[in-house]
Amino acid sequence: MKRLPRILTGFSLLTLALNSTASFAQTHKPAVAETYQNPVSVEFGDPYVLHVKGGKYYMYGTGGARNGFAAYSSADLVHWKEEGQVYYAANRNGWSDSTAAWDGAYWAPEVYEYKGKFYMFYSAQWKDNPHHEEENFRIGVAVADKPIGPFIDIHKRPVFDPGYPVIDANVLFDKNGKMYLYYSRCCYKHPVESEVATWAKQNGLYNSIEESWVYGVELKPDFSGVIGEPVLLLRPPVKMDDKQAEWESRSVTSKEVNRRWTEGSVAFKKGDTYYMMYSANYFGGKNYAVGYATSKSPLGPFTKAANNPVLQKNVDKGGVVTGTGHNSITYSPDGKEMLCVYHARTSASGDKRVVFIDRMKISKDGMLTVEGPTTAPQAMPGGSR
Repeated sequence: MKRLPRILTGFSLLTLALNSTASFAQTHKPAVAETYQNPVSVEFGDPYVLHVKGGKYYMYGTGGARNGFAAYSSADLVHWKEEGQVYYAANRNGWSDSTAAWDGAYWAPEVYEYKGKFYMFYSAQWKDNPHHEEENFRIGVAVADKPIGPFIDIHKRPVFDPGYPVIDANVLFDKNGKMYLYYSRCCYKHPVESEVATWAKQNGLYNSIEESWVYGVELKPDFSGVIGEPVLLLRPPVKMDDKQAEWESRSVTSKEVNRRWTEGSVAFKKGDTYYMMYSANYFGGKNYAVGYATSKSPLGPFTKAANNPVLQKNVDKGGVVTGTGHNSITYSPDGKEMLCVYHARTSASGDKRVVFIDRMKISKDGMLTVEGPTTAPQAMPGGSR
């Protein structure tokens, strides 16, 4: 009888040990890494991300505001907060025409932090339009003390007038202290002879093919104008046997429209090489895609990459994404990962453009790749909390 308490005591100790172990396991479960999934919770086109030094990320784009631009903010590139409208066309120096086609065409804003201020470059319809052109786009620049505005145009006019409609401004702040403005000359009233145009006419598709081309020019230090003449940097291929001709001509060959685009350029420098990513094909169609070119000089000549396109629709492979394009570039919070921010459409979003963020890499031999488009869960950008 004296042994029974000992047995009970041993059993109790065993139960206590098991319970303690279970409790420890519950309170010390291995941390499950948080993930995110594309598209992120922002719905507009031409997304551009600004990372304020030591602070938040801010995203700007086409749409989400009337006669102007809206902004979103984030600490981790995944969870975005709407900040409201940050630029209004009717500001005291406004030069655009909000009554023109496409509601004034307030497109593709990009914001840069420079000498304690924030500068927004954007496209819009210019109210100086004596010949009543349907596409009278020019590039403006506005300034603010904060990334959420309010942005006020620095002049009552566009940055410059090249004599043809232009969109999609992008600025490179080079290490040599100079600044360069890149933009796209619109397809509007710009028919171009090429073997693709000849093929389209012979096959009864279109009588002519209009093209948009990417140009670059040095900016004045105060953004009041440009220095020298613009230089042609990128254009669609002229020859049918050009390796880039197939993917850059899909809008024509698929009978979407009689235009070939080279637009949405974004330039950056890696090592001693200048990279320029660009979008081709109809921005409203399924074939919108991204390629890149490289140069040893900010004003070229640029050579298109053999592995183009680096970002395109995936429905041919069982995916749900089309219309991938007009990207910008940013880095993860820890600065270790390069990220491609772009718009696309999905089977769920329909014609609505939504924002995707995928990882991109540049190999030791200089090859650029984008790991997208993705819709499956993936790890949060490095350094996200």
